[in-house]
Amino acid sequence: MSTGNTKRLRYDRRFGLLLIAPWVIGLLFFKLLPILASLGISFTNFQLLTPEQTQFVGLENYARLFQDEAVGYVLFETIALGISTIPLQLAASIVLASMLANPRLKFGNTMRTLFFLPSIIPGVAIFFMWIGFADPTTGWLNKLILHPLGLTGFNNLYSDGAVALLFSISSLWSVGPGMLIMLGALQGLPPEIQEAARVDGAGPLVRFFYITLPLISPAIFFSIIINMIAVFGGVVLLDRGSVFSGSFSPYDGYVSYILFDKMDLGYAASLAWFFFILVMIVVVALFSSARNWVYYPDREA
Repeated sequence: MSTGNTKRLRYDRRFGLLLIAPWVIGLLFFKLLPILASLGISFTNFQLLTPEQTQFVGLENYARLFQDEAVGYVLFETIALGISTIPLQLAASIVLASMLANPRLKFGNTMRTLFFLPSIIPGVAIFFMWIGFADPTTGWLNKLILHPLGLTGFNNLYSDGAVALLFSISSLWSVGPGMLIMLGALQGLPPEIQEAARVDGAGPLVRFFYITLPLISPAIFFSIIINMIAVFGGVVLLDRGSVFSGSFSPYDGYVSYILFDKMDLGYAASLAWFFFILVMIVVVALFSSARNWVYYPDREA
């Protein structure tokens, strides 16, 4: 390698490091340090109103969460929310991407934009919009659709079942990024494979389930991880107007309740780290099982 190329390579590396420096600084000071600080706080009895009385309590907060009956409830509700929402989002993303990947579709770019736009709206705003739409006294659902048909709609809109149903429906508004991931995977498939299957007599459903889905399984795996983090993550953790009622991500709601209502930062940190460990166990299990159902062309012998 010539001297000129070596200098150019060093310049490119330094310039690249300079460009990513703001992100690296932000990651260190606004992400990693608070995360590590929260781990330390989880071993204390830190109270927001009396920080000067903070003492090291060891694993007392972690032992306390196993005795807290609310933890089991919100953990079960959060898992149930993920089981009902993640497959729904994944199926909707695959179906929409399959439709938009059709070369005979007219105005394909416009349709992709329209399907992606709702994902820009915050999920919390969409959820409250659906609650207003389905409200039994003032919502348009009862006044314009159900009442003329002699139906009543949701009599108890704020029950756990109704809230979970509305959350699942509103989650379909955020399938835009997943749809684009699936669309990119579908458009990257070699057309020769589909042509060969068609010549061999494979129908559309056979080609979709036995050829298309296995080939895009890396995108499906990636979407599962992203959707799981989105459902389990702290969407409303810092929303001080959110009241714990088992809605949204119930576990996040409970952490928010302990943090902002009870002012118990130490216990809230231990709750957050306990859930983080559980989520990481699930992620590791998914990565371990990926070798059995995810297709990686570069791993072929």
